[in-house]
Amino acid sequence: MPLKKYFIAIVIPQPLFDKIEAVKNSLLKSHQLKCALRSPSHITLHRPFVWKEEKEKILIESLSSFRFEENFEVVLKNYNFFEPRVIYVDVCKNEILNKLHLELTRFAKQKLKLFNDVDDKRGFHPHVTIAFRDIKKNLFPILKEKFISEELNETFNYQGFTLLKLSDKWEEAHFFENKSP
Repeated sequence: MPLKKYFIAIVIPQPLFDKIEAVKNSLLKSHQLKCALRSPSHITLHRPFVWKEEKEKILIESLSSFRFEENFEVVLKNYNFFEPRVIYVDVCKNEILNKLHLELTRFAKQKLKLFNDVDDKRGFHPHVTIAFRDIKKNLFPILKEKFISEELNETFNYQGFTLLKLSDKWEEAHFFENKSP
């Protein structure tokens, strides 16, 4: 039974999605940084886990029963860094987003028996990665200097979350629409 990798995220909606993807593509063109292009621009809610591909329908059905019916805005503000290799768009502190993450990871642990996210000692730090893993250590300070002065201030309304699946790259397996009134 083949196992596939999955994760759960808020995929950035259009037209903001294209704006962030353009930044990632400019890094590909100028510095051959391609790792961040393997997944759509997103905010991770549950980090990658393995699941039997032939049971994907069960995974989708289970996630469909998860309820989080609050509306909220997500504010993306400027760029930040996890040294020495990650550049990301910062997500402003948001208690409702934190609540969504907490409730979803609790649901995943109880209903899906996914424990990997619960044991993450780093905590929840919502962000949108634009470059990572393939940044050479000597290039990082140069890019940091460039992005530290770049301004970005965008807002979008939470519309739901997405189950992503790894094939050649991360692709949408299913979108779970927010059912709030």
